[in-house]
Amino acid sequence: PGGYVAAERSAELGLKTAVVEKGQLGGTCLNRGCMPTKALLHAAKQLSHMRSAGALGLIADGVDYDFNAVQRCKNVAVDQLREGIAQGFKLKKVTHLVGTAQITAPNTVSVDGEAITAANILIATGSAPVRPPIPGLDLPGVVTSDELLSPEGRDFRQLVIIGGGVIGMEFAAIYRALGRAVTVIEAAPRLLPAMDREISQSLAMLLKKQGIEIALNARVERIVDAEDGLAVIYTDKKGEECCAEADGVLAAVGRRAYFDGLFADGLCPETAHGALVCSQHFETSIKGIFAVGDVIAGSVQLAHAASAQGISVVHRLAGRPITTNLNYVPSCVYVDPEIASVGMTEAQAKAAGSPVLVGKTPTLANGKSLIEHCERGFIKLVFRAED
Repeated sequence: PGGYVAAERSAELGLKTAVVEKGQLGGTCLNRGCMPTKALLHAAKQLSHMRSAGALGLIADGVDYDFNAVQRCKNVAVDQLREGIAQGFKLKKVTHLVGTAQITAPNTVSVDGEAITAANILIATGSAPVRPPIPGLDLPGVVTSDELLSPEGRDFRQLVIIGGGVIGMEFAAIYRALGRAVTVIEAAPRLLPAMDREISQSLAMLLKKQGIEIALNARVERIVDAEDGLAVIYTDKKGEECCAEADGVLAAVGRRAYFDGLFADGLCPETAHGALVCSQHFETSIKGIFAVGDVIAGSVQLAHAASAQGISVVHRLAGRPITTNLNYVPSCVYVDPEIASVGMTEAQAKAAGSPVLVGKTPTLANGKSLIEHCERGFIKLVFRAED
């Protein structure tokens, strides 16, 4: 999304534009992230609603699902969206080059040995799942989100999720709704540690109500073979050794910037913590080479953030006004109920030094939420108290 959205806008603004992609158009979001995840979540939510129809006086006997059919439905949606990008390139006259790119000079890109020159280069190579140095992480049945979102998927009966961030929470919601046993192991004191504390607390209560096991302040020590699959050995918050057994383990501890092999020897931009360092205008330390999205240091790893950054870069290159405000990036988690936020959390606002005023109302005070048997939720607004 950082690449193809920027390319389409670049072409619209009159810049001659080419996109190099070694795999499938759409990047992480479309192929191994947002879109396939949302397709699975939609199916899981429908199944959950059908199974709870009795509370509405509706009779739905024998409700079940076909895992392979659910995967096929997901794949059809992804394929259609990917084809839409390809058609958009043709309509807007964006050149699509299939191959592996390497930047060999500040204005030159080699695509499988063919040199292409350009006044400006935009890097939007995204990220890859982090594989932490946990003994046993290479055992069969230990996967990342890439494997769970592959065309065929993985139908585990029991799933242990290492990581209580956005990726972990969304897969916990999917597999639990499908009737699978789920355990979440998180090293931090709470789930979704980057979000507002009350959101984390509310989500933990909902997940426990749904039967999901949660271990916080827990450190995974190793993964070993067990009689019926795998055993995740971890130390709990009391320092005691515990064991969670499953036939599948999801490593969901984050994503790392991905630009492996992108720069030729002797051409090395400034990096920090394995990501590209950029100016406020997203230019790397090499003049004329820009970067957006997950690949840059300190990035917000969200598809819509990458798109907005890409649009900002091409507007600047085309000498047009910047149309995006990059200071306020909404974030979301597609559990049930869904979570969305923008701006500072209450804790961040207090840390900024101003007196804070908070307004909050439960969603179950809303008639539509009550009628639709929605789970507990709330709306929270954080104000600077003086104004």
